[in-house]
Amino acid sequence: MKEFKYKNEIEHHLVYDIAPFWKKLRDDEYGGYYGLVDYELNPDEKAVKGCILNSRITWFFANAYDVTGDDGLLSEARHGYEFLRDHFVDGENGGVYWSLKYDGTPEDTTKHTYNQAFAIYALSSYYAVSRDADALNLAYELYDVIEDRCRDEGGYLEAFKVDFSPESNEKLSENGVMADRTMNTMLHVYEAYTELYRVGRRDKVADRLREMLDLFADKVYNPELHRQEVFFDHEYNTLIDLISYGHDIESSWLIDRGVQVLGDPEYEAKIYPITQDLCLNVHKNAFDGHSTANECERGRVDPKRVWWVQAESLLGYLNGYEKDPARTELLAAAEAEWEFIRDHVIDPRSREWYMHVDPQGNPETDKPIVDPWKCPYHNGRMCIEIMR
Repeated sequence: MKEFKYKNEIEHHLVYDIAPFWKKLRDDEYGGYYGLVDYELNPDEKAVKGCILNSRITWFFANAYDVTGDDGLLSEARHGYEFLRDHFVDGENGGVYWSLKYDGTPEDTTKHTYNQAFAIYALSSYYAVSRDADALNLAYELYDVIEDRCRDEGGYLEAFKVDFSPESNEKLSENGVMADRTMNTMLHVYEAYTELYRVGRRDKVADRLREMLDLFADKVYNPELHRQEVFFDHEYNTLIDLISYGHDIESSWLIDRGVQVLGDPEYEAKIYPITQDLCLNVHKNAFDGHSTANECERGRVDPKRVWWVQAESLLGYLNGYEKDPARTELLAAAEAEWEFIRDHVIDPRSREWYMHVDPQGNPETDKPIVDPWKCPYHNGRMCIEIMR
């Protein structure tokens, strides 16, 4: 098997570009990290602080510490964890809020399953490097919230009011539909539970991972179209003709990761052919030799190159090559993705990534560099996984 040739460049990018950028956004007055940096690189110190953003930043610093041993990164992870623990957690109703005002008071009290999952992801990774038992206990409390309040007999639901009464799912519905269930939420519950199981090894979490793998294989994956369906009604009927290239390539390696952590040969045999099919389909239909398109709705391709899609594509293609080293075209695609990212997606001013560029690498100048969704999770994770 040939080696990926850009490991050292990517490690340098993590240590000297991404981590320093995000450390500068630390809010030592109110806690957490500033929630917005515009395209001109102006931080908004009064911007809303999203729980997804704060959880992802905490996750990033914990894992960056894990691969580098830099104590300063552990300190940043602790800062993020303490803000999550002290401000995002609803002590009365349970769960975590969607967002806070800049000063740490509640802004949007929606309880979304997706949001609970990312808090679990961050807490589990922080526990792994800090051994702070309180962080793991809080992760299990949020696990119980999801299992007791955010699911039914068919799987995971989406959005709730502050008291966990049902609410419509605008936050995770797109493309003109209103979904009762989404592939995206299930994927990230699975991701969070993978990390929780890795650090805690409780059988009840493993059982939920197996249930989600069955749902993925039997309800979400479309073998005729070689894709995942994205938005569903309550009974898992798909709502739209849409292929999310980014989520399919992300799933192709992230679901494999969970199967590896689970260590169940039955699921390896069941899942690996599906995830490889997703990888090969994205490579065939969305990769132009340099970078990967965003999605295809009703046969119409959205050509913009979204930052997170490029990061996940690199990992997905490399994972596909590792599963089948005869597929040298996947290794070449992973290396070409890094070249496109390095030359066009990384902002030369900040060394963080642009949110969107066009297929020629020209950035969209009306998009911020940081917002409640734009974070060091996808690009930081790409670097961390390559280093591992």
